[in-house]
Amino acid sequence: MMEITRNGKTMVITGWRAWLVGVAVALVLAFVGLLIVLIFWGVAITLTAVLLVVVPLAIVFAIISALFGSRAR
Repeated sequence: MMEITRNGKTMVITGWRAWLVGVAVALVLAFVGLLIVLIFWGVAITLTAVLLVVVPLAIVFAIISALFGSRAR
């Protein structure tokens, strides 16, 4: 049994309609949760891919600058 109050009026939903509303709400919440998980997963994969490229490049540039950099003697 579900009670929904809007504009001061209470509507009671019972039986198969209550089950239908409950299933619809559960599906919407599951979809929103899945969407949030996929967004975080995409961000994590993107950051990992960027770091896998940037960190080795930074190391290579540091080695090159150490080899060819001018030092005061």
